[in-house]
Amino acid sequence: MSKNMKFALIFGGFITAVAAAFYPIFVYPLTHKDEYRQVQRVNRAGINQADVQPVGLKIWSDPFKPADK
Repeated sequence: MSKNMKFALIFGGFITAVAAAFYPIFVYPLTHKDEYRQVQRVNRAGINQADVQPVGLKIWSDPFKPADK
């Protein structure tokens, strides 16, 4: 195997490993927004946000909801 082929395989393997690591962190949540909204609805059910949020901090909001302009 030539030196260039070894370099290409190592570099390609590194890029593949990085892509495989980032997929569940970035791509999956962006493509399954409804699933994440439902999970947050269940997790936050029965919680009064004002009681658990420290004074002076913004109340929780839907991270998937577009920001107001």
